This record gives sequence, C-alpha cells and structure tokens, in this order.
Amino acid sequence: MLIESQRFISEDLERLEQAITEQLGNEPKGIKDRLNRDHQIDGFLTKIQDQSKRLLDVYRDRDGSLAKERQSLSAGDPFDDFYKQYEQIKDFHRRYPNEPVENLERAYKRRKPDDGEVIVSETDNMFTGEEANGRFLDLVALHEDYLNLPNVKRLSYLQYLDNFDAFEAPRMPIKRQNKVNDKYLNYVGNLASYLEGFVRRTRPLDDLPKLFQKIDRDFDTDWEAGKVPGWTKETAQNGTTTTSGPQTEGTGEGVWCAACEKEFNNQNVYNAHLPGKKHKRAAEAKAAAGAPTNGNTTTSKPSSTPTSGNLKERLIASHEHRIRALSDLLTNERSNTRVNVERKQGMTERERATELENLFAEDDAAVYASHNHNDDSDNDDAKSDTSERIYNPLKLPLAWDGKPIPYWLYKLHGLGVEFTCEICGNFVYMGRRAFDKHFSEQRHIYGLKCLGITGSAAMGGLSLFREITGIQDALNLWEKLKKERRDKDLKDDGVVQMEDGEGNVMPERIYLDLQKQGIL
Repeated sequence: MLIESQRFISEDLERLEQAITEQLGNEPKGIKDRLNRDHQIDGFLTKIQDQSKRLLDVYRDRDGSLAKERQSLSAGDPFDDFYKQYEQIKDFHRRYPNEPVENLERAYKRRKPDDGEVIVSETDNMFTGEEANGRFLDLVALHEDYLNLPNVKRLSYLQYLDNFDAFEAPRMPIKRQNKVNDKYLNYVGNLASYLEGFVRRTRPLDDLPKLFQKIDRDFDTDWEAGKVPGWTKETAQNGTTTTSGPQTEGTGEGVWCAACEKEFNNQNVYNAHLPGKKHKRAAEAKAAAGAPTNGNTTTSKPSSTPTSGNLKERLIASHEHRIRALSDLLTNERSNTRVNVERKQGMTERERATELENLFAEDDAAVYASHNHNDDSDNDDAKSDTSERIYNPLKLPLAWDGKPIPYWLYKLHGLGVEFTCEICGNFVYMGRRAFDKHFSEQRHIYGLKCLGITGSAAMGGLSLFREITGIQDALNLWEKLKKERRDKDLKDDGVVQMEDGEGNVMPERIYLDLQKQGIL
C-alpha cells in the first residue's frame, strides 16, 4: 500500500536523522574512528536523499494510485481492508516461517563486537599501508610512472613529493611539446584521479561537488583567457599562434614539426625529415582533421573547428590545473608524508613491517574500545577519564601518537642504556643510535669549539674526535695533533736544497753522497 510506504519511509527518515545526531554527538579520538564516523554519516545522508526522492514520488502521485487508495479507504469499511492485509501477512508467514524479521530499532546503530566477532568498518579496505588511514599520501607508483616519461628531470621520491604539482620551470621543467602525448596524458590523469580519490576518502563530509565544480570553472576561465601556467599563447608550439614556416620552440633551440609533434635539433635535420613517408602521412592526417601543419603558409589564428591536438592539450592542462588545486588542499598531508618518508629511510625492513602491524593493531583496538564506549552510556565520564590517562609504568618514550612505544622496540634500540658526553655539558643520550648521531650535531661541535678544537683539514678534521666524550681526552688528542703538525713543518723546513753545476736541485744528503762518489 502506498500509504504504508509513506509511513515506512517517513519513519526511516526519522531514524536516519536520529542516527546522524548520535554519531555527531560522539567525538572520536583517533583518525580511523573519525573517518569511520564521517563515512557512516555520509552513507546516512546519501540514504536520506534516496528515501526523500522515493517519498516525493509517492506524494506526486503521477498515476493517481495514491488518490484511489485514499478514496477506497474513506468510502468503504476500513476494517475490511485491514483484515484483508492481515490475512495476507499471516499467509506469507505460513509459507516462509523462517524468514528473519528486521529490527528497525537497531538498523542504524553501531553494533557491539561480541566474542570472536570481527566488525568490518568502512575504512578497513579503503587505504593502503603507506597511506596509514589517510595520514599520508602514497605516490610510489605514480613516481615510477613519472620516471618512465621521456625527457623529464630525474627526481628522487622526496624531490618528487616536493614537485609533483609543478609542471613548468624552474621546479620541474617539462617542455610543452614533450607533454602532448598519450603517455604523459595517462600520467597526469592518474595523478589527478588519485588526489581526487584521496580527498573523497579523507573528507567525505565536505561539499566536494561544489569544490570540483569551482576547480573546473576556474580552469575554463583561465583557459579562455590564455592564463593557464605552462599553456599560455607565448609558449604554444603546435600552430595555435601566428607562424610562418617551421616553428621553433620557445627557447630558440631546435625546430618543431607540428605534423609529427616532434622536435629536431636544427634546420637541416628538419628539412631532411620533410620528404619522409612518416611526415607525409602525419601531415595528411593533420590536414584531414583541420589542424595546421608546418610549411610556408602563414597561420594568423587557429581553426574554428577544435582539432584533436587542441583537445588533448586542453585535457592535459585541465589535469595539471586540478593537480595544483588539490595539492594546495592537501598541504598538511603532503608535509606529513615527507616527514614520514624521511623517518622510514632510517629504518630496516623489519622495523617498517613491525610498525605497520602495530599501527593496524592499535587502530583495531581503538575501534573496539569506541564500540564498547558507545554501548555503555552509564560510565561515560569515568571511561573518558581512564582513556585520557596513559599507563606507562616503565617510563617508555612516547611515539608520534602520544602513546608509549612497544617494550620490544625499546629493548631493540637499547633505549635503556645511558651515554653521557662531558663535552656536551654532561648531556645524557638514551640509546646507541642517538649517541652515535650526536657527534655530528651542533651541540657537540659547539662544545669542541669552546675547547679550541676546530675541524681544519690540515689537522684531520673532527672525525678523529669521534667516540671521545671526555674533555681531557679531547684536549690531549688536540695537543698531540698540533705537536705532530709542528714536527712535520720543522722537518720540511730543515731540508737543505743543493744545486749542481747543471742546475739540478736535490737535498743536501743526496748531493754529498753523489759528490763523494765523484759523480758531481
């Protein structure tokens, strides 16, 4: 019945609104909990829109079924219709006695994990291990795609993180003629799709359609005005500006063939290329598509019909514009990714795998704790106080999330061993790694300078003072080095040079030996 459908949909909308209110009242502590909550709310909002459309279609009553149903209920005995439907329900349950009944009260409530039950959250399969539940970007595969592009600057992964949104000089100089190809188009398309998908996964409650619409509108405006970076009229190389004869690239180096979309080193190589079959086929294809080609004719403006080359340029420029806009939006995630990559470069493969396992274990424990916390509302204040108090009886160092690091990691790096450096003012370094690292840090170098010890190349540099932490030991070594240097200088100055009759210069000892032998 349509009236029953109206009632059911209205009730469902009220339950969805109540579920959203309960979710917003719960402030999660971890990033995974927050993402789970936001994605659940986003799913509720999407279902509200779908149910509202269904309810609106029922109210519109385009075929008049709702009006007929109301008229039948008002004209006859309402109990007759009631008992007819009651019989239909009983008949249905006689035929399907084991059909489960949906509990609408718990349809949109968060389930409590029972013993041995695994609850799959919305973000379990949404992020890769490198992304760490939306904390960092994972551009490893895209960096490899970039390195496989022709005629691009070779960048390390850290350099790529700083420059993946730069498509013009001086940060990442890629010539315009090297961009108009399918390989580069696929690369920028994949990069733009990844950034857009990352924004959708990490910010589900933002007004993303409005954001992407604004990005597209800004690009259309800049493209029509010729202000898109790297795609202005001054840098055009494919015949869209006034040309006469073969076109050269913007820097004046080489000659550009618009038909083959290829650059030649000089005019002679270009002229030898023109009679070739490949060039003729490419020129015929361009002419059939209405695109301008090289030659002695002058082109004052582009053809009124958009060519395939112009469409490809516009599509590539659109992807680049979207990448720049989204990278500005993901500034924090980008900087955090760089810090995380630098930190992982100093770790072994075993340490990386262990850290990833601990991260997932902590996230699962946080989700389990949040479920239990929401289901037991009697002791909310007591539980919140307990969760905020960190239990750390061993005084372990805190990790990046504010929690103590695992004890096995504490023992692995020897963080319980103290190393004292007298040169650094009796500063205590915890663990061998921090102790070895401090010899090249500013604190230790400044302590040596205060003792008058400098890192001159003539004295062997400061590398000779590595592992020396006592002030007296450092001074003794410095005095020994200075004495060896003085002795060497005196020895060099004490060598007397002699010259024979032919003008040959030699030490005095050799001169006297030769003189005794009668050679001189």
